[in-house]
This record gives sequence, structure tokens and C-alpha cells, in this order.
Amino acid sequence: MEQMINELGLEAARIEGEGTLDGGDVLQVGKTVYAGRSDRTNEDAICQLTRLLATRGRHVVPVGLCGCLHLKTAMTALPDRSLIGNPDLVDTSALPYLRVALEPSGAHIVVLGEKQVLIAASATRTAERLTAEDYDVIVVDISEFEKLEGCVTCLSVLIPNQVGAAHR
Repeated sequence: MEQMINELGLEAARIEGEGTLDGGDVLQVGKTVYAGRSDRTNEDAICQLTRLLATRGRHVVPVGLCGCLHLKTAMTALPDRSLIGNPDLVDTSALPYLRVALEPSGAHIVVLGEKQVLIAASATRTAERLTAEDYDVIVVDISEFEKLEGCVTCLSVLIPNQVGAAHR
């Protein structure tokens, strides 16, 4: 993986020692990086991530989780950088504002462009609301993955067109 990252012209960094960090616990929105405290991501890793990203102009905001696998199970971001999710699963005191998803899978959104998002077919009401808000919503059936707590964010790796271009 590190070789592929380097070939893409991106920088690889490591969490060392006792730190554990799950990619599903990291959500970059602009220059802010939300880091979920979960069974897969510990305080040591969040501290290391904070130090690593501070030198790159990013600010890490730790987010407590309750009853979910990882941060992106509870929330993601829309193209306008607003957060959407389930407030019962995250400590909202660390967040500027959290739009409530209309069903649990409505918290799982992959931003593809300024007005384009990818969402699971199980999030029908959230997809309808986003369509009404003039988003180009691409709906995919991932029901087999959802049986194992998978979602569109778990199944996606976004690589910016140019280094630093993506806000995710």
C-alpha cells in the first residue's frame, strides 16, 4: 500500500507503537479532520495523528462514539462540508452542527463532486431529500455488504486528482 501511495505522489505516514487507527474513524472535511475514538482507534493514535497533521495545516477534532463500529458508521460529510449522521452515535459537543440522517444508512455518503454523492439504496429517504436539494445522487445496492455492517464509505477509497485537492 505504501508503494502505491508513493507512486501516486502522495505522502505516507505511520502510526507507531501502541497506536491503532482505523481509516473508518477518520473524516477529513476541509482542513478539519474528525477522528473517532472507537474499539479500533485509540487515544495514542489520535495524538499521533494530531501531531502528524498539524505540520500539514490540518486540525484534528476527536469525536467520542457510542454503539457503532467507527466514525463513518455514524456520520459523513456532504459536498458543502456540512456533516450528516446519527446524533445518538456520536458526541455532538465536538461537532459544529450535525444534520440528522433520515435512516441509519443515510449517514453513509461518498462525495464524488461538488453536487454529486453516492449513497446506498437502503437510504431512500435521505437520497430523496438530497435529490430535492439539487444533489446528483447515485444510488447503489450494497445490501449484501450491509448485512456485515459495511457501507459505501467502507467500500470506497478516494484519491484526489491532485495532491491536496480533495476535502475528504
